[in-house]
Amino acid sequence: MNWLTNFVKPKLSALVNRKEVPENLWQNCPSCGNMIHHKDLKENLRVCSTCNHHFRMSADDRINLLFGENESKEIELDKISDDPLNFSDKKKYKDRLKEYRKKTKRDDAFILLDSMIGKSKVICGLMNFAFMGGSMGRAVGGAIVKGAKLAVEKNCPYIIFTSSGGARMQEGIISLMQMPRTVAAVELLNQNKIPYIVVLTEPTTGGVTASFAMLGDITIAEQGSTIGFAGKRVIQDTIREELPIDFQKAEYLKDHGMVDIVCHRKDLKHNLEQVINHIT
Repeated sequence: MNWLTNFVKPKLSALVNRKEVPENLWQNCPSCGNMIHHKDLKENLRVCSTCNHHFRMSADDRINLLFGENESKEIELDKISDDPLNFSDKKKYKDRLKEYRKKTKRDDAFILLDSMIGKSKVICGLMNFAFMGGSMGRAVGGAIVKGAKLAVEKNCPYIIFTSSGGARMQEGIISLMQMPRTVAAVELLNQNKIPYIVVLTEPTTGGVTASFAMLGDITIAEQGSTIGFAGKRVIQDTIREELPIDFQKAEYLKDHGMVDIVCHRKDLKHNLEQVINHIT
């Protein structure tokens, strides 16, 4: 019995009650192929230590990186009615919104903060890619306008971090109307001489690029970020020409005068402090 109890039974128990190994413990770097442990990736600000490839960073992680826990106050967004077009594809739009609100614990794809960068007061907006790919609908457009009005009221710089796939198709023409609406918000800042800074992160595409994202007084981009309107393959098929391998990357846009600064994520807060100190 001792042999059965001491050896066989523990072996059987280990097989039956085997602990599940957590998923995504390791990630492959898409640039250099290096295997990175998730703890190492988090400690290095989600940047590959071998080739400096910048992985996408969640909005909450970015807030912690820039402002810490007690340096910012979240501003409540205005309540609007959902699903203006009563839209449905494979799933009702209202159901999609409920699903993403439960998943992200946010009402929509934009987070607005009253905060500090260094010793300077700022209004800061962050697009949340985890909420329907950071798509811009009525709620996001309204949040951007609200942020601009607050920046004017408080006479402080307005900073927006972009991360979006573009306009939200479930809201049709209403989502496209947010493009001129956000451009008008930027014009309001210009009229009141309020500094407007845009930080482009991976990815910034579609209607977001075609509106407020490219209108900053200073435009900063994280290394390697994809920035463009249409996809690279769509453009190649349209013009029937091969495009450069780094086309629509932050460094390419800087070389062609569309971005002012390209920086490493670890230098981002310091660069923002310097820019704000200079322009204010």
